[in-house]
Amino acid sequence: MALSPADRIADLERLLDTLEQRVTRLNRAAARASAAAPDAAARIGDAVAAALGEIAERFRGRTQSLRGEVSDLSENALAYGNDAVRRLSREVERKPLIALAVAVGVGVLVAGLLVRRD
Repeated sequence: MALSPADRIADLERLLDTLEQRVTRLNRAAARASAAAPDAAARIGDAVAAALGEIAERFRGRTQSLRGEVSDLSENALAYGNDAVRRLSREVERKPLIALAVAVGVGVLVAGLLVRRD
């Protein structure tokens, strides 16, 4: 059964009314979303800033911890180095000819390695 022109016009008017209502709801939703967008962006920015602040604090804490460990290690290395120099000095004083022979031997080895490089 074919629709009369009046029925078609009525259907079109209903469709237009429905479309207008949907567009109005969509406009309201878009307005709410656009109004909330700056707040959401600010909250996201705050969250990112807080997370970066936490990461920076962790790195600072680790840096302080590592700085202390490195300081301890350097002090220990310095102590071991000083101890080795003292022992070497005592050995050289007690056995100067052996120390001289070792020094000459090391010099010959280094000279041999340098000659081979060329």
